[in-house]
Amino acid sequence: MHSELSYMVKARPLPGETIKIEADAGERTALAERFGLAGIDRLHAEIDLEQRAGAIRASGTLAADVQQICAVSGEAFPARIEERVDLRFVERSGDSHDENDDAEIEIELEADDCDEIEYSGDAFDLGEAVAQTLGLAIDPYAEGPEADAARERAGITGDDTPNGPLAEALAALTKKG
Repeated sequence: MHSELSYMVKARPLPGETIKIEADAGERTALAERFGLAGIDRLHAEIDLEQRAGAIRASGTLAADVQQICAVSGEAFPARIEERVDLRFVERSGDSHDENDDAEIEIELEADDCDEIEYSGDAFDLGEAVAQTLGLAIDPYAEGPEADAARERAGITGDDTPNGPLAEALAALTKKG
């Protein structure tokens, strides 16, 4: 799979300093298309890596200025995304098949176990992990500043105030009673 934001990191030895990833214009355009955004004006991540038993922990922050699409009006509006990054990169085990592989195994997951990314070889793609974190942070139902005006133009109001011909007829019947 090709990543729009590839940043390969050697697993051994890990870099000792904070890794800074800044998406360039081409990467931002490709990511905006991938995630259904009108644009990405800035994407920056700062990640620290730490060797743990059986895994590499990546923690830090992601900040992005995006042009979100309003779920109501369809118009683009600026939005800021700030997200904590907390991932574990786990080396994929070999392809050897063990007779116990087909047995059902029950595993209890801790909170730290939920954001694991497997890698193979001597490096992993931290850039793709940042891209996936961005994708998960985008609100698919975001409403822009023109959402209320778009609802009003369409005749849509809140559930507690029905309108239209049926609502007027019901209101007239209620007044007669």
